Amino acid sequence: MSDEEKDYIAAPSPTEQMVASKPPRARVEDAVDPDEETAGEKLARKRDYLDGFLKKKPESAGETGAGGALQEAVIAALKEIYDPEIPVNIYDLGLIYGVEVTEDKDVSITMTLTTPHCPVAESMPAEVEIRAGSVPGVRDAEVNLVWDPPWGPDKMTDEARLELGML
Repeated sequence: MSDEEKDYIAAPSPTEQMVASKPPRARVEDAVDPDEETAGEKLARKRDYLDGFLKKKPESAGETGAGGALQEAVIAALKEIYDPEIPVNIYDLGLIYGVEVTEDKDVSITMTLTTPHCPVAESMPAEVEIRAGSVPGVRDAEVNLVWDPPWGPDKMTDEARLELGML
């Protein structure tokens, strides 16, 4: 056997080199937490950690814009419109994709219908526009009828599914 062959056989393989150079595994008991609570502190801690969060009053979103009073009033008005074939309002049914209120108090509603051949396909968007326009404070209402994404039962709220016996 030559000297080169002896050196080759005696040298550790790359796998053996990696195993030898790996750091030791981390253990839970080795972890050091500088803010570790004692057992007494854990018992003294409040049980309801959401107490302050739940008592905090929401910040006013103003009259217009997302979450504003005018948007909420329009949504409440839309919840009064029911699909004639399904005993659920069109908002909970998932037909309303968006309600936007501008600074000028113009309302833009993006909606769809259950199918393009829906019996109320011609009258429903007009009814939505009239109902949204009748909300006090709304200057103008516009309905944009879209088909993408298509409506599906997955767009319904849990309340609508419960009403239809789907839960």
